[in-house]
Amino acid sequence: MLTKVLLILLGMSLILPSRIEGPHVELEKRPSAHHDDVYGLKPQDRKKKLPSEEIKPTAIDVHHKLRKLPVATQILDSVLNNCDYKLRAGIGEKPTVVTVELSVNTLGPISILDMEYFIDITFCQTWYDERLCYNGSFESFVLNDNMMSQLWIPDTFFRNSKRTHVYAITMPNQMVRIHKNGKVVYTVRMAIDAGCSLHMLKFPVDSHTCSLSFSSFSYPENEMMYKWKDFELEINESNSWKLFQFDFIGVSNETKTISTIAGDFLVTTLFFNVSRRFGFNAFQNYVPSSVTTIMSWISFWIKKDSAPARTSLGITSVLTMTTLGSHSRKNFPHVSYITALDFYIAICFLFCFCALVEFAVLNFLIYNHTKPRASPRLRHPHIRAHDLTPPHARAYQQQQDAFVCEFEDSEEENDEEKGPCCPAQQSLHSSLTQYHGSCCRFCKYLCVVRSCEGSMWQQGRLFIHIYPLDNYS
Repeated sequence: MLTKVLLILLGMSLILPSRIEGPHVELEKRPSAHHDDVYGLKPQDRKKKLPSEEIKPTAIDVHHKLRKLPVATQILDSVLNNCDYKLRAGIGEKPTVVTVELSVNTLGPISILDMEYFIDITFCQTWYDERLCYNGSFESFVLNDNMMSQLWIPDTFFRNSKRTHVYAITMPNQMVRIHKNGKVVYTVRMAIDAGCSLHMLKFPVDSHTCSLSFSSFSYPENEMMYKWKDFELEINESNSWKLFQFDFIGVSNETKTISTIAGDFLVTTLFFNVSRRFGFNAFQNYVPSSVTTIMSWISFWIKKDSAPARTSLGITSVLTMTTLGSHSRKNFPHVSYITALDFYIAICFLFCFCALVEFAVLNFLIYNHTKPRASPRLRHPHIRAHDLTPPHARAYQQQQDAFVCEFEDSEEENDEEKGPCCPAQQSLHSSLTQYHGSCCRFCKYLCVVRSCEGSMWQQGRLFIHIYPLDNYS
């Protein structure tokens, strides 16, 4: 009996799972009639991998990468521990050769007054340090400024710099790359205000050479040497160079040894050649001074009698040239020699001053060197007594009654003024001419005859001869 019950239970256990699984299998195999009418995401094929499943690394890859991080840290720690940053590379064996590469980001402006210029560069130095060699799958390590204190770096400084600034936005613009063969590349971006000796003798048609010198501060030539790496400086219009008044001509380099108290140092110099543009100074200095000089010559066409006009024009021209000369030196270094512009302005000033002096000399010669007029003298004609016969005595008496006065003058009169005009003088002249045999001429006279036998308009009036008066009279 018990055996039959166990067999029945075993059969039921085998039949029930098949019945439960059957309908589900049929639903999966049966095509859905409403599959196309359902809105939403369509069921995806299980054989196709999801994007997350494709990108997601496998456990083996993650483990491999995590295993590399301790390896890189271990290599870097071993390299830095073996390197003593207090000693240079190759000490006691050979001098350290530093290869220099320079890129100019911005050049200018050039300050004439301070005799300096601004330059923005990316300075790259390369050298080999055998203490930094390592074995591994990493080709190089890049270290930021926080790790640079653990490495030896050349103490390069710029000899003619006045101010130097290393950019620190957003992080300090400097880095070190260490290669597995011991090659070290140190790159830094900096801004430098360097001195530039300007020779202004030919200003404003001058050309200048601004230098940028660098060397080691403490290592002499037998311990550290500098050399250029394929020296080439790209020059194109895309460079944001602010030269303004200058044109960039070219660049050259030079390496020489200088002797100091600390030893012989190898100095590398970079020369930037520039030439000044003439347009700015032509409109600011040459055109105004030339126009002012020509304007002062207008006084030569003004009449010599117009003293106020000529004097004002001459003084104004001289003062204008003085102002232009001072303005040209306003933004100019205080040099002790004369420049080409100073010489030109001095010549223009001399022309304006000579135009003013010319009028002064002309005025002096005309009005101060003329023979002065003598004061008129009043006298009666002298008649000898033995010549006075009765008819002549009556004429002489008439002369006394007529009160004809003669004024002597030192100047000679014109031909049209010769001869007396008053009838009293005519009668007096006729009597004098008859007895003396000569023509007596009264230069200037005043007739006060009571009964002058002249025209109607002369009766009872003064007859005065007036000469032309000049401006100063």
